[in-house]
Amino acid sequence: MNVDTIADFLADQRDETPDELQYLIIQFENYWERKLWHQLTDALIEFFANPQSESQRLNFYKVFILKFADKINQLKLVDLGLKAATQCRDDQERLNFLTDLAKKVDNENSQDAFVYATVAVARVELDLRDLQSSRRDLDKAEHILDTFDSVETKVHAAFYQVNADYYQAKADFASYYRNALLYLACIDLSSLSPDERKARAYDLGIAALVSDSIYNFGELLQHPILAALTGDVAWLQELLLAFNRGDLAAYDVLSGHISTNALLKEHVEEIRQKIYLAALTESVFRRPPHQRTMSFGTISADTKVLKDEIEHLVMKALSLGLVRGTIDEVDELVNFTWVQPRILDMSQIASMSQRLGEWGENVNKLGNWIEATGQDIWAP
Repeated sequence: MNVDTIADFLADQRDETPDELQYLIIQFENYWERKLWHQLTDALIEFFANPQSESQRLNFYKVFILKFADKINQLKLVDLGLKAATQCRDDQERLNFLTDLAKKVDNENSQDAFVYATVAVARVELDLRDLQSSRRDLDKAEHILDTFDSVETKVHAAFYQVNADYYQAKADFASYYRNALLYLACIDLSSLSPDERKARAYDLGIAALVSDSIYNFGELLQHPILAALTGDVAWLQELLLAFNRGDLAAYDVLSGHISTNALLKEHVEEIRQKIYLAALTESVFRRPPHQRTMSFGTISADTKVLKDEIEHLVMKALSLGLVRGTIDEVDELVNFTWVQPRILDMSQIASMSQRLGEWGENVNKLGNWIEATGQDIWAP
């Protein structure tokens, strides 16, 4: 296609463009003729970002943008390609389009753009339920990402988003949880709609509860995404907070909601074991370090677990790294030496403040005793 044909194409597109966007078409003509590729790219990004350009994007990409694709920032080229791909007829056409885009930017100096496009390919493969191909492309992208000293945040965000969705499809809840939080760390929450924030917070909360390896919800409880759990799903935030403080009474009140979610209902016994473990760690945490030798009877009273199941509960907590200590099976005692740090609510902070006050008083008493009993030594 020669310059004259491009000019004709732009003239035709100008006739189809809404009045408020026609100034951009005029800019395209100007920048094209003057070979101002950077300015042309930015003008195209502005045009593609407007919803009214949807019907023209794919045509613009195939007829116009590909004429100078190798002269512009390759990451921006992929951005334009992703916008154009939304207008493909179906996922299979979209997959072919994005695969060609990824091949086009697979150059030594544009590996960030290649990763960005490859992740987009993995997304469509995921939509097509081709999990094996999606995993292959995600692994390829991750391998390249690990070699970068720095890369634009949106590339990492795209990778973590698709990686999280892959693990969600595979029911690998711990991996989904980690990748979804990493995705949220890469974006501005305001870029998500209220419904998207609510859905993401809900999925994260469910994943935290049903995962067999997540027992500390601190990172999620600190994240502003949790504020999206309002209205009919507000109970989930309350349930997560109940787990964080090992509140068995609150759990009993909220447990009726478990049956409203198929995943929670399926894992109801594992969730119950989690709250028992949370109650155990909270019981240990509340006690000063010199009072953490606890009888099986005391633990049973604090956790509502039968006395003959306490040893198994403690061994589970030890194996998960929630606590450290030793079990005296003969005397039915457990000496706890450490409990896993976690996010504290106001009542837990108040309890710690009280313990610090008691510690300060004990230090003063010790100082006074040393001063009183050692007067002969201190005397000049």
